[in-house]
Amino acid sequence: MAKRTSTLGAVSDINVTPMVDVMLVLLIIFMVITPMLQKNISVDMAKAINARNMPDDEKEDAVELAVTRDGKIYLGSSQIQVDKITTAVKDKISTKLDKTVFVKSDARAKYGDVVSVVDNVRAAGVDTLGLLTERVEHRAPGAPAEVTQ
Repeated sequence: MAKRTSTLGAVSDINVTPMVDVMLVLLIIFMVITPMLQKNISVDMAKAINARNMPDDEKEDAVELAVTRDGKIYLGSSQIQVDKITTAVKDKISTKLDKTVFVKSDARAKYGDVVSVVDNVRAAGVDTLGLLTERVEHRAPGAPAEVTQ
């Protein structure tokens, strides 16, 4: 007679299918939500070869003004009028030790709009003013151009 073995105990195999399903759902949620978390207005900034790194502009409590190409001015993510910049910046930096304000401007914004923003920021008593630009990689003269296919 053949001996019969029974497997009444717990199965020790791991079923990873539900875990993979949950992880894929979370990945999709994060991919959809991440672009909406942008805290500031994005502008097409001017390009500079000798730009200096300003890591403090990435901080959550950094005071940042943006000038768009159509002349609108934003403090953080809310639009502001030119004549209200001085008081708003004073309120923002009054409790801070680092009184740095960052200004980013669209490359096609009017020069007068940017100058008026800088003047109003200086009138607020700002210690340091950072003008944000986009870094352009500098090639050595006579270096061959990169070939892309």
